[in-house]
Amino acid sequence: MNVFKAQIVGWILAILLIPQSIATAQDYSIEVETISSGYDGKMCWVHPRAGTIPGENPIVVLTMQKLLLSGSDIFYALNEMRTDDLGKTWSGPKEHKNLGRRPLDNGGTSVVCDFTPMWHEASGKLLGTGHSAMYNKDNKLVHNRPRETAYAVYDQEKKTWSTWKGMKMPDLPIFYNSGAGCTQRVDLPNGDILLPIYCKAKEGGPAYSSTVLRCRFDGETLTYVEHGNMMSVDVQRGFPEPSLAQIGNRFFLTLRNDVAGYVTSGLRGLQYDTPKKWTFDDGQELGSYNTQQHWVTHGDTLYLVYTRRGAENDHVFRHRGPLFIAEVDKEKLHGIRSTEKVLVAERGARLGNFAVTKVSENETWVTVAEWMQRKGPDYIIPVDNERGADNSVYVARIRWEK
Repeated sequence: MNVFKAQIVGWILAILLIPQSIATAQDYSIEVETISSGYDGKMCWVHPRAGTIPGENPIVVLTMQKLLLSGSDIFYALNEMRTDDLGKTWSGPKEHKNLGRRPLDNGGTSVVCDFTPMWHEASGKLLGTGHSAMYNKDNKLVHNRPRETAYAVYDQEKKTWSTWKGMKMPDLPIFYNSGAGCTQRVDLPNGDILLPIYCKAKEGGPAYSSTVLRCRFDGETLTYVEHGNMMSVDVQRGFPEPSLAQIGNRFFLTLRNDVAGYVTSGLRGLQYDTPKKWTFDDGQELGSYNTQQHWVTHGDTLYLVYTRRGAENDHVFRHRGPLFIAEVDKEKLHGIRSTEKVLVAERGARLGNFAVTKVSENETWVTVAEWMQRKGPDYIIPVDNERGADNSVYVARIRWEK
């Protein structure tokens, strides 16, 4: 009997001693829906990223674009899908010529890509940011090219986008090849925008640096104001595709690297500590590499959405699937392994390019598509593949219970 009582006391103490961060991390459910599917073996939808127009009945506008599978990063015009009833019905995809390709004087073309819409409260506008890609006359991506942060504004009455423009940057060598592709921004209460970008000089070698810009947006024009410290690492391509989040007065930045993801934080939004590799709380590396990670915030809790090695996923290109979510220890800057959940399961196609939008106080959505390329040399996933991938576009609804 005494032994039994001791066990009861032990169980009670164990429950009481569970860290609050771990307890709260389980207070949500995940529901995954397919809003588009179908695949012809030649092109596929990529970069489905949604922005929410708030209100009593929130409107969600999702942009995505077609990728030519026979090349590398060959993108075409952005299309839009939209729901006015929280995903019960969707319209689109609808192509927007204002967000399409443009001819260049040298016979090539340019296009806006890696685009992410997000509501800007101060102006009452849905502002999308990304960057430009340039192709030569043979439709091949030009790698060492002048690149710019591209942006466009949504007209919610006309259900269309403005023509994409490039943001003017200071005449500094480091900004020769710069852009906000696949990044996640933070808007400040005064309307200023903290926009992470990555950049490098024309003769700067393969490594990118990441920094955070402070910008202003008047409802039509996005303007550079200043930038913070430059962060890089002498490992292959450095730090591309940074994403930013804020909890209280602290800002958190996650950074892509070819070998391992990195993380850092700062108190004012522009200056950051030296980045460190992502790990779990047991000291093991997170295992995310050569792809982006993004943040989910809810109250004062911070989560990371990512892909990683070690999930019986060696068949997936760069282990970009499944898509995981885990709570982050904000002080120690590591993932809490016991909170990790699968957000979107993989079917052999990569899921590494995705985005996050807060739809309401009760729901956050993560949007992602099956990217239908695999390891070469036969890098196009066939239409009739054994795992059943069909370029599905998914919405993973995170429903908060508190």
